Amino acid sequence: MSSRHLARSIAVRTLYELDFFDEKNKNYEDVVKRNCEKLMKKEEDVQFIESLTKGVLDNQKEIDNIIVVAAPEWPLEKMTIIDRNVLRLGLYELIYSKKEEVPPKVAINEAIELAKEFGGSSSGRFVNGILGTVYKEIENDKTE
Repeated sequence: MSSRHLARSIAVRTLYELDFFDEKNKNYEDVVKRNCEKLMKKEEDVQFIESLTKGVLDNQKEIDNIIVVAAPEWPLEKMTIIDRNVLRLGLYELIYSKKEEVPPKVAINEAIELAKEFGGSSSGRFVNGILGTVYKEIENDKTE
């Protein structure tokens, strides 16, 4: 497993935990630290994990609004917690990351792999559909 994929995996686990326990006010850094201690051999990507987690949390309202528009038949509260947080991470990277650091197709593919790894049998297709829809909309906006 690549170190960046592992880092994203830890970020998703952190987001999942915060969402599951509805701990929006909990210090995410403590959860990241604990997850890193359990799951990482090297500490090289801790800053990347923290930046992903913080980025999603800081932009969660806007990201959630994008999910609601892109998947109107799937209310956020009806989605599985893992699918919801994989989408949040994928959308964060797709929208807010520097494209030279994380090209859009990498953000989408990584989210699909995380959905397959942690979600149900249809999670990969679900995440792909929503991220693909958002990506197409972003590209359409660029050409207009």
